Amino acid sequence: MSSSDSKTALDLVLPGAADTRREAMQWLAALAKERRLSAKTVEAYARDLRQFLTFLTAHLGEPPTVKAILGLKPLDIRSFLAARRMATVQSRSLMRQLAALRSFARYLEREGHGTASAFAAIRTPRVDKNLPRPLSAASAVAVTDTESRAGENRKPWILARDAAVLSLLYGAGLRISEALGLQRRDAPILGIDAITVTGKGGKMRSVPIIPPIQKAVAEYLHLCPYAIPPEGPLFVGARGGPLSPRIIQMAVEELRGALGLPASATPHALRHSFATHLLAKGGDLRGIQELLGHASLSTTQLYTKVDATRLLDAFDSAHPRARVRNGSEKV
Repeated sequence: MSSSDSKTALDLVLPGAADTRREAMQWLAALAKERRLSAKTVEAYARDLRQFLTFLTAHLGEPPTVKAILGLKPLDIRSFLAARRMATVQSRSLMRQLAALRSFARYLEREGHGTASAFAAIRTPRVDKNLPRPLSAASAVAVTDTESRAGENRKPWILARDAAVLSLLYGAGLRISEALGLQRRDAPILGIDAITVTGKGGKMRSVPIIPPIQKAVAEYLHLCPYAIPPEGPLFVGARGGPLSPRIIQMAVEELRGALGLPASATPHALRHSFATHLLAKGGDLRGIQELLGHASLSTTQLYTKVDATRLLDAFDSAHPRARVRNGSEKV
């Protein structure tokens, strides 16, 4: 998108006083040219600014000038964020919107228009981490069983391959990228009870391999029609090349239908299930952190919330005192 095209579009869609629109066009052009942001990101920032300027026009009673924007108080910006929140805008979107406004304010400062301290004084909206949604133990085991896909028109070696990959996700807690990053010489076949994987940030960790995983990988290698070199990828596609993560994702999608699993059943959910089920059986949180390769214990602690939620659900559905508490039974 050229600067001339950008100017024409912004003249049509951006509210605000003439000097504000002019500075906004130059800011967006700088985002694309100097910071090399993608066209979609620049478009999103333009939309965020347009919403802010529309709000200010009503809030201030006139199209905002650059001077008016720099003269805003924190309360003015909080009022905008509150209005967006009332429009059911989620915290992640508010975070991006505030980032866009701060970027525009910094641009105005660099251009010598004055200071914009109000934007820096606003606290970034807090984003709650989504709790992982594990599968039940029975469902997780079924996903890793080749018999669950016996009716599909797939070659036996491909079914065995997918089962081996999924066994590593659930039985060893690997990320899909870690499983597919294994080389043939790293194959955890019978007699090999641990492997070294490379996780996020190039961090390496040792992961124990239980016999059912060893058996699944050995079965795959026995049926695989390709001679895989030691330095080649352990898991290969139908034509012998590196296996795409999308193939495993599609395999799980098919299993969702066959087993009646929810949409939350994904390859990564198997890793969540690994951690949650270990914790439910009394696994040590620090040990689980090491197995998962989490840099921070706080990330692993999410699973304690998952387990607590599961226990409360079980309590509410089964315990007599819970039924009294919920008003469904009299004493």
